[in-house]
Amino acid sequence: MIGKIERIPLREVWKHEAYDFTQWLQDNIDVLNNVLDITLSNPEREQNAGTFSVDIVAEDDSGNPVIIENQLEKSDHSHLGQLITYLVSIGAKTAIWIVANPRPEHINAINWLNESSPVSFYLLKVEAIKIGDSPPAPLLTIIVGPSAESKEIGKAKKEIAERYLLRERFWTHFLEYAKQKTKLHSNISPTQHNWIGTSAGLRGLGYNYVIRKDSAQVELYIDRGEGSDEINKSIFDQLYKNKDEIENIFGSSLEWQSLEGKRACRIKKDVSIGGYRDEEIWKAIYEKMVENMINLEKAFKANIKKINIPGNHNGA
Repeated sequence: MIGKIERIPLREVWKHEAYDFTQWLQDNIDVLNNVLDITLSNPEREQNAGTFSVDIVAEDDSGNPVIIENQLEKSDHSHLGQLITYLVSIGAKTAIWIVANPRPEHINAINWLNESSPVSFYLLKVEAIKIGDSPPAPLLTIIVGPSAESKEIGKAKKEIAERYLLRERFWTHFLEYAKQKTKLHSNISPTQHNWIGTSAGLRGLGYNYVIRKDSAQVELYIDRGEGSDEINKSIFDQLYKNKDEIENIFGSSLEWQSLEGKRACRIKKDVSIGGYRDEEIWKAIYEKMVENMINLEKAFKANIKKINIPGNHNGA
């Protein structure tokens, strides 16, 4: 015969959170150890954290403090705040939050904390169960815990955020410099993207600056939008017929990319002296990018005016 698990209201087993449940957990810390990937010892109740007191402070295998916050009800913002406050006050690197009903927003918050900080956060659900006439027993389930994967995700997110901020700073200083040399991009605002651009005087053609981690480029980008594949290729071919003249005006060779299989086309010049990660040589990168852009506009300006748009005699 196999019995059925019956869930019992927590308050029927532990009437008072602090006096009953916390005391029971201190005396039975092995129940918590059975579900965690760390081993806790020397649990002590009501440890001071400034003007507050932590439910339980224990030690991990290395003797580092671990804080445990108990809540025999739905998780709430107040207890999450207490958890973080206690963590900082005691200088712990591991925090355990035991609740009766974890809310989705708090699950997400603990996940975010695991990804965004060096601290390990655990969120556990506690239930009381029995089988037949057996005495009630605790059932602890890990809802969220730290992992190597979560730390790697957090590291990747941090690097992405830093990349966006660094690119915005790069473009801010770059545009200030560029405005002193040419008015071509004078109405452009800095962004966090890896490129900025302005019209080349014909719809779908743009003069773009592109920045990467360790290199940059200037380009004439050709894309008149959805369904414009043939028109884009036609514009590219018309310009390519004057390749020698254009490169002679530019002052060196260009890379002509018809981008087979894609809608757009590109004609570019690489700047290989560095990228947005090379902050110590940003000025040199600025100088080379702007110099190439000025020459690019000069080389293409007259030829763009001569472009014939298929099916449109006005060239619009």
